[in-house]
Amino acid sequence: MSRIETLLHGGDVLLPDGLHRLDLGLSGGRIAGIYATGSAPEAGEMHDCTGLTILPGLIDIHFHIRAPSYPERGTVASETRAAAAGGVTTLFEMPIAKPCCSNAGELSKRRAHFEKNTHVNFGLYGAPGDLSGSALTAMQAAGAIAFKMFTTSPPPGREDEFDGLAFPGEAEQFRALERVAATGLPLVVHAESADLLSLFGARAASLNPADSATHTASRPAVCEAVAVAKLLAMNITARAKLHIAHVTSAETVAILRGFAGTSDFSAETCPQYLFATEIDVARHGVFAKVNPPIRSQADQHALWAAIEDGVIIHVTTDHAPFSFAEKQASVGNFPAAPPGVPGVEFIMPAMLDAVAKGRFPLKKAHDLICANGAKRYGIYPRKGAILPGSDADLVLVDLAAETLLSPERLQTNAREVAQLFVGRPLRGAVKSTWVAGKIVYHNGKVIGLPGQGRHVSPVGQV
Repeated sequence: MSRIETLLHGGDVLLPDGLHRLDLGLSGGRIAGIYATGSAPEAGEMHDCTGLTILPGLIDIHFHIRAPSYPERGTVASETRAAAAGGVTTLFEMPIAKPCCSNAGELSKRRAHFEKNTHVNFGLYGAPGDLSGSALTAMQAAGAIAFKMFTTSPPPGREDEFDGLAFPGEAEQFRALERVAATGLPLVVHAESADLLSLFGARAASLNPADSATHTASRPAVCEAVAVAKLLAMNITARAKLHIAHVTSAETVAILRGFAGTSDFSAETCPQYLFATEIDVARHGVFAKVNPPIRSQADQHALWAAIEDGVIIHVTTDHAPFSFAEKQASVGNFPAAPPGVPGVEFIMPAMLDAVAKGRFPLKKAHDLICANGAKRYGIYPRKGAILPGSDADLVLVDLAAETLLSPERLQTNAREVAQLFVGRPLRGAVKSTWVAGKIVYHNGKVIGLPGQGRHVSPVGQV
C-alpha cells in the first residue's frame, strides 16, 4: 500500500449507507481510502478519533454575508470562521449585495474577494438580472452555483441591492423560471406575494410597532402560500429546477404537498422556524425578526411533519448577520428593524440535539443539512459524502457532549444579535472541522487561514 498523508483512526464514520467504525485516509485534499480499523497503510500523521463521529462537512445552501458590502455586519473572514465553527465546510452565498450580484462582472468580483478571505469552500448565487439568456449564460460560465429571485418588491432605499433580483409580477416571474430553466441550474425563490404584503402592510400600519405580532400581521402565512402556489403552477409549464426558500407555515406545507410530482421542485426550512415560535420572538424582540416571520407552534409542528414525510428535504441557516447597533436602533419599531439572524453556529448542534431526542436518525438529520443539498446542486459525491475520491471536507462531532452557545464563544461578527439561539443547552457538539484534508477549526478555535477554502460550482462548470 502507498503511504497516505493523514489517518483518522477509531471514529464512527457516516457513509452513505450509515455509521461504521472505520479508519479514514486523507491525501491531496481527498478521501484516499476507507479502511477496516487497523488495516490502513502508513500515514504521515495520525489523529485519534475515538469517541467521535465523523460526518461529511455541512453544505449550507442559503447564506448571507453581502461582502464586500457592510463589513460592520460581517466579513467573508468573520462569517466563514463562524461557518467552520458550525461544521459547515461549504456555503452558498446569496446575491444580495451593494450592488446586487446580477451580472457576470459582479459575480467575478465577489468570487475573487471570497477566494482571498474565506476559511471554507463557497459557491455564489447570481440574480437573474435583465432576464436575457446571454446574461444568465455569462454568470453560469463565471461559475454561478445557482440563481435566486424574490417575488417581492425591493425594500425602499435598497433598490441597488435588489436590482435584477426582485420580480413582483407574475409575468416576470414566469420569464425568470423559463430563463433559468434553460441553464439547468436551480432557481431559489424567496416567495411572498407582493400584492398581499402591500395589503397586509397597510392594515398593520395602525398597530403597535413595538409589538412583535405587528410584524406577523404584516406578513401572514397566506402571503407565502399564495406566492408558492403560483410559482408551482407556473413551473408545470416553465420546467425550472425550482427551490422554495425558508418555508415557514402549515399553509405552505399543504401547497407543497398538493403539488408533489407536478414539476422538479424542492423546499427548505430553517432552524429559526424549527426551534423557535412567535413566543420566542416576543421574548427577544427585534433581535428575532426574520422574513418571512417565525410563526406559531402549529406551524412549527407542520414543518417537522413535512420533514418526516419528505415534503421538505433541506434545512438551511439563512444566516444573515447584522450589527448590534442596527438592531438596537430599531428596538420598539419592528417594521423598521433589519430582518435576519446569524444561525450558522447553531444548526449542527441543534440538529444533533433533535437526533438525541429521537426526532429522526443521524443519517436523515445529516442528509437534510448536507447530502440532499449536494445532490440538488450537482456537486455530489465530490461534496456531501465520505467515499474514496470525495473531497476531504469533514466535521468531527461528539454526540454526547453539550453545546451551550454564548456570545463569547461565537465566531460571527453578529454575536451580540444572536439572542434567539444563545443559552439553549443542546446535546451534541462540533469538535473539529476539516476542509480539503486540513483542520480549520478545533476545540473552540479557528486555526485555518483566510483563503483556505475554494470556489465550488456544479460538476462540469468553471
